[in-house]
Amino acid sequence: MPLTNGDAPVNSILPGAEKAPLDFSKALDVLQCDYPGRDGIDARTLLDSKLNGGLTYNDFLVLPGYIGFPASDVTLDTPVTKRISLKTPLVSSPMDTVTEHSMAIHMALLGGLGVIHHNCSAEDQAEMVRKVKRFENGFILDPVVLSPSTTVGEAKQLKEKWGFGGFPVTENGTLRSKLIGMITTRDIQFHPSLDEPVTAVMSTDLVTAPSGTTLTEANAVLSKSKKGKLPIVNSEGHLMSLLSRSDLMKNLHYPLASKLPHSKQLICAAAIGTRPDDKIRLQILVDAGLDIVILDSSQGNSIFQIEMIKYIKQKFPALDVIGGNVVTREQAASLIAAGVDGLRIGMGSGSACITQEVMAVGRPQAASVFNVSSFAARFGVPCMADGGIQNVGHIVKGLALGASTVMMGGLLAGTTESPGNYFVSREGQLVKAYRGMGSIDAMEDKKAGSGGKNAKQSNAGTARYFSEGDRLLVAQGVSGSVLDRGSVTKFVPYLIAGLQHSLQDIGTKNLPALRHGVLDGTVRFELRTVSAQAEGNVHGLHSFDKKLYS
Repeated sequence: MPLTNGDAPVNSILPGAEKAPLDFSKALDVLQCDYPGRDGIDARTLLDSKLNGGLTYNDFLVLPGYIGFPASDVTLDTPVTKRISLKTPLVSSPMDTVTEHSMAIHMALLGGLGVIHHNCSAEDQAEMVRKVKRFENGFILDPVVLSPSTTVGEAKQLKEKWGFGGFPVTENGTLRSKLIGMITTRDIQFHPSLDEPVTAVMSTDLVTAPSGTTLTEANAVLSKSKKGKLPIVNSEGHLMSLLSRSDLMKNLHYPLASKLPHSKQLICAAAIGTRPDDKIRLQILVDAGLDIVILDSSQGNSIFQIEMIKYIKQKFPALDVIGGNVVTREQAASLIAAGVDGLRIGMGSGSACITQEVMAVGRPQAASVFNVSSFAARFGVPCMADGGIQNVGHIVKGLALGASTVMMGGLLAGTTESPGNYFVSREGQLVKAYRGMGSIDAMEDKKAGSGGKNAKQSNAGTARYFSEGDRLLVAQGVSGSVLDRGSVTKFVPYLIAGLQHSLQDIGTKNLPALRHGVLDGTVRFELRTVSAQAEGNVHGLHSFDKKLYS
């Protein structure tokens, strides 16, 4: 019978096939028998520099796996140091146009980590650390306490300084003194006389809990009361600690928050240099409550950093140290041997960095992450991929190649929580200033030295690039601007959701499974030509609107 449109001959041989079609129900068996090698290439072959040269994130793709679970089942828990883990693998960079206290607070609330920059005085940096540590607590063990002689005006100034207005009042104005009242924002907000003592307006009808009350019991008491704060007192009525209702609300709104298990305070990280003065800075930061210190250097394999690591591990054994930056196994080995709790990988791959261009030193980021993290994993040292991140896909690739966390600078610089003000560009777009720490603008900034004669020696940019004593500064970064990205409270959840869907496509439910799959060769990769990169991006359209999330 002649064929008509839409008909096909029975047992027809398709183009490229040598025989009649096989039984379709045997497809999986045929795959195992006739195709012993998995499709694509393994990570070690992909990142073999002798075969493929040094690769960046854009040079390859991860091949899809099998989806047997919803994206919501994907978890992103990961270590950032040997002792501290996060709920999400996202870290903001210690750049003066990226991370101050606001970014650090919100990154921690969203399950990541913010690293406070050090291109400022030690006192200013410590103040930012204190703001992070005070933002969310379990039991507040060092609350701001007022004395009976404190005036309403002074209480208002404290509210402006700390960002909250609920203070206990004790007989001596100190902790472990007899509690006599509580001041709230409503008590002082419209009070006409700023010179009156707080005892004239404070509340004395207090709900308290006795010492020894567990955090769960205290939360239950606070949730039933209509009070904003719950003082914890001993048998003599002396104030021992405090619990805040606002912290209960934060627990509801931010279930992934990066917190210490014992104090329930947000985890705070900050950067320092490797100069002798940085030892003094570090002591001030530790006194403020610092949890993780990052040694900030473009080239971490130096005698200065090795000695600083040994000093910190001896002087502050409870403080976790992340060393770097490194891009080779040899660099990493020196810092691991010195005792680091984590490594930061990357040299010249940042969006505002020109180290590779100017110094001819560095390494493509994908090659750096894979080689260093593979070596560091043998010693239980987590690695942070720092630089080259432009989208969710780059984050996934960094994690697949062995990084435990990913550090972002330019990707977060345009958010509401980054330092600086918005302005309108020549094209009429809303932008924010962004600069590399090796830029001339950053290296000439005098905030670190408080405007003094030694401002260059105290500057984070010159220290990072070993330029403190240079008469002529050589830039290793640029200054520019980035488009507005809105608040990190929306942008970071978008990154998290993107990561979950990506791991779902790959067929892994968590980051340890992803790394295991890469190591045993079940997670496969494919190199991309220039044409393939063009094909994988938007093409063939007259115009388009690239809206990333809603």
